[in-house]
Amino acid sequence: MHAPLVSALEQLLSPRARRESDVSTARDFNVRNHALGLPPGLSLRWLGTAGFELSYAGHVVLIDPYLTRPKLRAVVGSRALHSSKTRVERYVGAVDAILVGHTHFDHALDVPRIARLRGARVYGSHSAARLMRLHGLGQQAVEAVPGQIYEVGPFSVTFIESLHAKLLLGLAVPSSGELTCENLDELHGAAYRCGQVFGIHVAVAGVTFYHQGSANLIEERIPYRNIDYLLAGIAGRSFTQDYTARVLRTLSPRVVVPHHYDDFFRPLDAEAGFSLNVNLGGFVEEVERVSKDFRISTLDLLQSAVG
Repeated sequence: MHAPLVSALEQLLSPRARRESDVSTARDFNVRNHALGLPPGLSLRWLGTAGFELSYAGHVVLIDPYLTRPKLRAVVGSRALHSSKTRVERYVGAVDAILVGHTHFDHALDVPRIARLRGARVYGSHSAARLMRLHGLGQQAVEAVPGQIYEVGPFSVTFIESLHAKLLLGLAVPSSGELTCENLDELHGAAYRCGQVFGIHVAVAGVTFYHQGSANLIEERIPYRNIDYLLAGIAGRSFTQDYTARVLRTLSPRVVVPHHYDDFFRPLDAEAGFSLNVNLGGFVEEVERVSKDFRISTLDLLQSAVG
């Protein structure tokens, strides 16, 4: 049997024990116990899934913000998904820019709504720009050129060519290809096609972040080493050969902040849950097998680490 499939099946066989392990790991490695050591004035907030907010010197950038979190039955249905104005206004204030790693619904659904409400520019792929145009916001979209540095206030942002994990039994990327909808009524869950995938490098206040939104990468495309903070998406890593070791050895981060392990069909204000196939505790073990020198810190939903 395909090795990644075996690993995924093993994770599904003991959900109660795995949840207890995940709860314990998230608590034990929380930034309250393992501080990030951010520079003064810099804050990092986890928005759930692959979403983060970085704030410094009165400027804010978001990465893959996903706040509406519709239920599973809505996502797999044939009706269009809609971003919640109430939830966006509740969880996000002023924003200068939104950085989009790829355009699956759990990374891009709320991007146009936030951009409209906050007047933010959106940096991402051709599919991200198309999504913005569908919402009548094409003038706020920037199609990112890999390797080019974009200045957003004190933030220097670079998009790096990357890959998405093959979540369909290790054989294919779900909803692959470019977003092709012609109108908003077509934007059901599967219509949020992946588009080009980016890792995102952010330099600010003398430190560096690398956001890996999905558990795959192209090592030779990444020019950065010895970064300070790896924001490591870990969903689907069991379908990518040696993902954890590869991303750590490529980027040599000082601190690893895992994400995309929460149950993103639960509202942000509900009790936190964990995705069935992720295994946060197992990820910590994988990191430690590579080297115990890597520091690991976790954030609770909507929790901020402040320098």
